[in-house]
Amino acid sequence: MALVTDRATFAVGLSLDDDPVAAAREACAAVRTGLGAGAPPTLLVMFASPGLCEEAETLLAAVHDELAPEYLIGAMGEAVVGDGREIEEGPALAVWAARLPGAEVMPFRLVARPLGEGMGVLGWPDAISDDGAAGVGPVIMLADPFSFPADGLLAELNGEPGAPAVVGGLASGGTRPGEHRLFAGTDVVEEGAVAIALRGARMRTVVSQGCLPIGPEMVITAAEGSTVHELAGMPALMKLQEVVEALEPGERALALDGLLAGLVIDENTPDYARGDFLVRAIQGADRDTGALVVGERVRVGQTMRFHVRDAASADDDLRAALREARDGAGHGEPGGALLFSCNGRGTRMFPTSDHDATAIAEELARIPAAGLFCNGEIGPVGGRSFLHAFTATMVLFESTP
Repeated sequence: MALVTDRATFAVGLSLDDDPVAAAREACAAVRTGLGAGAPPTLLVMFASPGLCEEAETLLAAVHDELAPEYLIGAMGEAVVGDGREIEEGPALAVWAARLPGAEVMPFRLVARPLGEGMGVLGWPDAISDDGAAGVGPVIMLADPFSFPADGLLAELNGEPGAPAVVGGLASGGTRPGEHRLFAGTDVVEEGAVAIALRGARMRTVVSQGCLPIGPEMVITAAEGSTVHELAGMPALMKLQEVVEALEPGERALALDGLLAGLVIDENTPDYARGDFLVRAIQGADRDTGALVVGERVRVGQTMRFHVRDAASADDDLRAALREARDGAGHGEPGGALLFSCNGRGTRMFPTSDHDATAIAEELARIPAAGLFCNGEIGPVGGRSFLHAFTATMVLFESTP
């Protein structure tokens, strides 16, 4: 007999078996136990290591045989996150599932095709465009980094009033076009992107860019494209040197290892805090003109602040973002999470393994969470969605009371 409830429920299973059928059975068994008796999952999201994706069709069929989800998406990842662990080497399959009573689920696929003199993205549903997006979001999207212009799509969406936020990431583990695998329903996909839009599910996004702001906030007073000519009325490079010289020794040491530019996206915020800055690399400087080149288009009048990144600041930033999401989670408790972490994090950034997964478990009471290490992470900053690097983005589902 089906269990009748209006509460969203979540579960996760992890397997390290190198056989795709055995891995699916083990991970799905844990999901069945976690969900308990009742209807099949409304939504299933799976993440698989490259070795298991060599038999992607077999793996996907086995997952369907075990759980028969209504909707499914997933992706290949060079590292897989599940059940409080980050598996950076060897085979791994994470299966995350949710029962979402009353939620409307809209799956879709996107492909890039030649359009005029450039590339266009086909497949974005009219039902979630412009004012049709009311109550939708965020969209969960997984994409192939070789065949899909995620940054171009996001830039287009950012120019459309009412477009929903997007969170997700780019598949990883492949080294050339055609090697990544995405999952959509009963199909294995080798290009483009797969996505799910939900209406009526209680969801929040978390974006941790892992940075520490240093120095003062400054207004860009001269700029063109991605080149900052002046900050606060001074040549940008001269202003940078002034800021670094005024830092405390510890911050100065971090700055000498590498500075980043933080750009405020929503200037309507009265006081800027963590999460209000879009962090981008400083890509170069011109000593003759004093200009700085950053990895994003800038505009005169925009507020900028320098940032630094290290393991300690990344840990502090992620935990602060998780606590903020937890404490602001409406009337429902955090119930489940999907994590999209940069493949430059993990043991490449932190001194111990399982860092991001452990932070989620400790700050969010060990809710069912799964994810992957990405070739680029997608998440909103200042009300607009961007492609990030060295970032952890997350969608947090609430359990309705």
